Amino acid sequence: MTLALYARRKQWPLQAVTVRLEHSKIHAQDCEECETKEGKLDRIDREIELEGKLSDEQKARLMEIADRCPVHRTLTSEINIRTRLAA
Repeated sequence: MTLALYARRKQWPLQAVTVRLEHSKIHAQDCEECETKEGKLDRIDREIELEGKLSDEQKARLMEIADRCPVHRTLTSEINIRTRLAA
């Protein structure tokens, strides 16, 4: 949704966006770019398909924007979950 809104605002010829995700658990020690080095981590592999007559520069910019969308930011930030019993 973020990519489509951005492309529409820029009047770029983006026709469709397809995002495919794959979730797995990996050992932290196997993740070179991760800060955590113990235990297991959740890994999400993301593939983004952009449809439309976009230039290489437009595609690159949309990939940058994908990393700034609210969902991506939430998933890559520290998450604190508090649970309570409903009254």
